[in-house]
Amino acid sequence: MSAGDKKRTACVTGGDGYIASALVKMLLEKGYAVKTTVRSLDDLEMISHLKDLQALGPLTVLRADLDVEGSFDDAVAGCDYAFLVAAPVNLHSKNPEEELIEPAVRGTLNVMASCVKAGTVKRVILTSSACAVSGRPLLGDGHVLDEDSWSDVDYLTANKSCPWGYPVSKVLLEKEASRFAEEHGISLVTVCPAVTVGAAPARKVHTSVPACLSLLSGDEAAIGVLKGVEAASGAVPLVHVDDLCRAKVLVAEEAAAAGRYICCGLDATIVGIARFLADKYLRYSVNSELSGELLEKPRVYLSSAKLVREGFEFRYNTLDEIYHDMVDYGKALGILPTDHDICFA
Repeated sequence: MSAGDKKRTACVTGGDGYIASALVKMLLEKGYAVKTTVRSLDDLEMISHLKDLQALGPLTVLRADLDVEGSFDDAVAGCDYAFLVAAPVNLHSKNPEEELIEPAVRGTLNVMASCVKAGTVKRVILTSSACAVSGRPLLGDGHVLDEDSWSDVDYLTANKSCPWGYPVSKVLLEKEASRFAEEHGISLVTVCPAVTVGAAPARKVHTSVPACLSLLSGDEAAIGVLKGVEAASGAVPLVHVDDLCRAKVLVAEEAAAAGRYICCGLDATIVGIARFLADKYLRYSVNSELSGELLEKPRVYLSSAKLVREGFEFRYNTLDEIYHDMVDYGKALGILPTDHDICFA
C-alpha cells in the first residue's frame, strides 16, 4: 500500500461478542482499520480481548446501544464496510416479541440508518442465522435447503416450540433490512451461519460454544440447547468461526455478491457428534449410546453452494477439523475441566 493510499475501514458491531471478536481479529490481520462497538466500556472482563487485539492494528472501541437511535453514528462514520453482528440472543425470554424480536429489528435498522447518514459505507454485511432458513415443517428426509428457503414465521409463532422467538427475529430483521436497503440504496449482503464453533478471542461466550461442548462437559442445559437445534433444524449444522469470518469478508469485498448466503461446513447429528467425541477424547465420559428422539443421520442439509460459487472454500468440513481447537478453547473458558481437574478412575 503506497503512502497515499487510505486503509480500508470496517465497523464491526458487538465486538464484545464471540463471532464479532474473531471477525475483528481477522480484519486487523488483513490490514483493515477497525471500529467496533460494545454495550459497555466499563465491563473490562467482557472487552479485555479487544485491548489485546489493538496490538494487531488500528482498532477503536466505541460504546453503542442497539436500542438508541443514532448510537452507531460515530462507529460507522468514515467506514467502507459495516458488519452487523450484534443482536439480542435471549433464547429463554418469557416475552420474545418485546424482549427479542422487536429489539432485533429495531437495532438492525438503527445501525443501517447510521450507515445512510455516514455516506461512506459501500456495503452492509448482515449476520442472520441458518435458523432463518430451516424453521418450518418438513416431512420425510433428504431435504436440501438453499437461500430461497425461509423459516415459517406463522408456523413458529403459532406452535411456539423450541426457542421460537430467535428464528422469528432473524427472519423479520432480514426482511426489514432488505426493505430498508432497497429504499435507501444500500448494498446489503446477508450471511446465514450454521451453529458456529471454534476458538475466538472472546473470553466469555454463550449458546453455541457451550452447546457444542456439552457432550464433553455434561452440562444438561447446554445439551438441551443442542437437542433443540436438532429438533428444530432436522440436523446440527456446524461451521467453524474462521470459515464464517472468511465468508463474511469475501461477500463484503466481492462486488458481485448479493442477497443471502448460507454458511455451513457440515450437517451433523448429536448421535454422530457423540460417537466422534467418545472416540477422540477418551479422557471425557461421553455418552455415545444415544437414541430415542435423536437422529441417526440428518433429515435436512443446508447448501452453501451459492457461497462456493463466489469462490469460497471451506477449510473445516469434518468433525475432526471443526472441533480441532474447541477443547483447548473450552478449557480456557472454564467450560471444560483442565487435565489437572479430570479425575481418572
